[in-house]
Amino acid sequence: MRQQKRKKLLATPLSLQQRELLERLVPIVARLPEPLRPKLEGKINLFLDQVTFRGNRGLEVNDDMRLAIAAQACLLIVNSTVWYDTLRNVLIYPSAFRARRATHDGFVVHESNHGMLGESWAHGPVVLSWDDALHGGLNADDGQNVVIHEFAHQLDSLTGHTNGIPILRKGQAYHSWEAAMLDAFHDHVERVENGYHTLIDPYGATNHQEFFAEAIVTFFEKPRAMRCEEPALYAQLAQLLALDPAQW
Repeated sequence: MRQQKRKKLLATPLSLQQRELLERLVPIVARLPEPLRPKLEGKINLFLDQVTFRGNRGLEVNDDMRLAIAAQACLLIVNSTVWYDTLRNVLIYPSAFRARRATHDGFVVHESNHGMLGESWAHGPVVLSWDDALHGGLNADDGQNVVIHEFAHQLDSLTGHTNGIPILRKGQAYHSWEAAMLDAFHDHVERVENGYHTLIDPYGATNHQEFFAEAIVTFFEKPRAMRCEEPALYAQLAQLLALDPAQW
């Protein structure tokens, strides 16, 4: 019964109204090649059936918000066999929020508040600022997208570890992935440390998992520049996701 429901959801198209809304709120969806659009719509329906959206600080979550977030989340896996199996909740704040974080200095634990636009936990939930999620969806070319960033972390964590090494595509060689990612990461860190401009957001220099998430954002939002500047990394991401947005 469960498999039948899943199959039906994956085969269900969006309504004309939903399509028009997506083209307005998430214009990158309009670039998707025609053969992939039914796949995206089916996965959006499956995502909306599986995930509960909850508003924080008085935010009332509406269908437009759900649809815009689901579309961006499913864009990453539109042509992939992987799925966000353990994700059940997306929490949405009206705007940037603060989260308490503990750091350890020997036996001393320091707690501090950090301003956040989004957050992703290994088995869920994903937490988002709606202001920033909306802005990221509307601007498809600026290399800033908190929804894609946080769901890249979800993709990364499907191995059981969030470390910049996702479940690779069948036939995709680990040594090729590692070489492309590490070369690009070390070059990125060096450029950030020396104050040079970077195609991938400077936040990617934080660690391997943040670099992976920011690289995914750049892959979707600045694909031609990435293919030109980081051809090996672009090729690995294109193989991983079975997508080639530079051609869209």
